[in-house]
Amino acid sequence: MVELKKRTIKSLTNLDTNKSKDKDKDKPITQQRLTLRVLSRIVVITALLIVVYFTSKDDKLRIFASQSEKLLSGKVQTLQCSPEYMKEINVYEGCFPKKCKRFVTDTVVSSLEVDNLLFIAKKGLKYGRSLGGASIIDLHSGAMSKGQFFINIYESPNMKKLFTEDDFNLYRGVKEKVRHTIANNFGVDVDKIYLTKPTFISEITSKNAVTKHDEYWHSHVDKETYSSFHYTSLLYLNDYNVDFEGGRFVFLDDKYNTTIEPRKGRLSIFTSGHENLHFVERVTSGVRYAMTIAFTCDKQQSIEDPNIDKYIP
Repeated sequence: MVELKKRTIKSLTNLDTNKSKDKDKDKPITQQRLTLRVLSRIVVITALLIVVYFTSKDDKLRIFASQSEKLLSGKVQTLQCSPEYMKEINVYEGCFPKKCKRFVTDTVVSSLEVDNLLFIAKKGLKYGRSLGGASIIDLHSGAMSKGQFFINIYESPNMKKLFTEDDFNLYRGVKEKVRHTIANNFGVDVDKIYLTKPTFISEITSKNAVTKHDEYWHSHVDKETYSSFHYTSLLYLNDYNVDFEGGRFVFLDDKYNTTIEPRKGRLSIFTSGHENLHFVERVTSGVRYAMTIAFTCDKQQSIEDPNIDKYIP
């Protein structure tokens, strides 16, 4: 009888021990399930935050001119002129705009003209280029990026006969097309707007900046950077999302940012005051080419057209 009691007690003890072990086995499973639930909730919340972030970001972005559309009749965005801009430009009769604006068109400069301008830029830049991501070549002054500095292409023995009379004629022809486009769309006298410096073709890559001249992506007002500017024009020589990624042109407006996607042959013109604060997105791949041609109302700030006789005797 005593032996039976001992066996019974031992059996009960073993049963309790086994139950305790089973509970211990269940603990890791329960903890694992809890951990998975927490992780899944974190993933869901993170995904929602990402969606909210990019949705709110997109809400502040307006594509004014996309690369995929060809603007046959052009697009216009009218703006309130900044007081500083109007105060200065009002003294130049026949040159102040009826309204400050942005105008984008794809029909002023031909595809062949763009190809030839790009050829001019490349044949010059092969003798130079910045160590960083931004290089320029200026046919008027002769300035070209090389390493961390600038050289004068017209003083280089290798480049004395690099450019031809056809190159300069092409430049002048495109410049005149742009000048007349400004006059027609901004309501100014074509004889009262003058080419001003600097005017150049830029080449932008995804390389890291080496000097401050490579940091093209900072927001700025053209009139503050170049005091002679009254009208800025940009002619794009290749295509966004085809030849390069990034590199879109962005106007910083109060409610949202207005974006222009470069397209080969696309001409963008805008008044150069504070009403057109802007920046260029960083290029992430490929090579972006564009030509800047600026105009002034101040005849004393005007420059002559580049001329083969002046630079290459």
